[in-house]
Amino acid sequence: METKIRWGIVGPGKIARKFVSDLLLVDDAEIAAVASRSLERAEAFAEEYDVEHTFGSYDALFQSGTVDVVYIATPHNFHKELSVKALENSIGVLCEKPMGVNRAEVVEQVNASKQNNAFLMEAMWSRFNPSIKKVKQLVDEGVVGDLKYIHADFAFYGLDKGLDSRLLNPDLASGSILDIGIYPIFLSYLLLGMPDEIMATSKFHENGTELQTSMIFDYKDAQSILYSGLTSDSKMEAEISGTKGQLFLKPRWHEADEYTLVKDEKTNKFSLPLTGIGYYYEILEVNQCLRENKIESELWSHQNSLDLSELLDKVREKCGVSFPFET
Repeated sequence: METKIRWGIVGPGKIARKFVSDLLLVDDAEIAAVASRSLERAEAFAEEYDVEHTFGSYDALFQSGTVDVVYIATPHNFHKELSVKALENSIGVLCEKPMGVNRAEVVEQVNASKQNNAFLMEAMWSRFNPSIKKVKQLVDEGVVGDLKYIHADFAFYGLDKGLDSRLLNPDLASGSILDIGIYPIFLSYLLLGMPDEIMATSKFHENGTELQTSMIFDYKDAQSILYSGLTSDSKMEAEISGTKGQLFLKPRWHEADEYTLVKDEKTNKFSLPLTGIGYYYEILEVNQCLRENKIESELWSHQNSLDLSELLDKVREKCGVSFPFET
């Protein structure tokens, strides 16, 4: 591997541009290539970020030998196929969440990683957020006592998007659950693990897209109340409550730059400013794993992605959410 880790961008859209803005802040990384199904889009992206190698197909990038790792930022329904192809070419993969549309897809991705001894991680960037890492540490250390209650939501108004958009087109795995519901579900899983029971209900668009979902995750001694939606905004604050105190992540909690501890009738706010917009920390993790020849991260492992996809599947099953391409 060269001095700098060579990154390839697969799907040069809005999310990829946000990601690249943070990738440029990482000293030991460079953007070596970009691929799109439209060569024109790839070339425009390459010109914008001074990228040397440009490809009008994903396969051409995977077979080019120009990159050590790719960031896959296409719509959800393409994640599995593109991840597997990259891994089969011994290229590391950071795949935008959700890693697969369902658990069966994630199993294929994980198997491809193991069979080809190639790195694979879901881009659950909030796992590497300094404030969220600190909150997990405090919970694990028992600072707020026994954890009893979590509330987390993630919503924005998305009904003004076109019916062919990834948010509203069922053929692109549309809806709130996979796109943003994954964040509250992730937080409950991170702090409390796998629930004993899930209760959930959804509202739908006339084209079948799930638009808003309320969830209760029931644990032996705790509960989480979770919500995602595309029909309105929500506060997007996270509350983590235990027998001896509370922790708060301010809006928008999934990209927090501070946390608040309420304990013994005292409220203390702790600032943890972000480098970039938050993707920076997952990029550092990927680079470190690649340099250590790992095929998964210890902080967000293959098993973590399998568990998260199982939870997403269970919520969708409870609510009757499926996509036309699923058999």
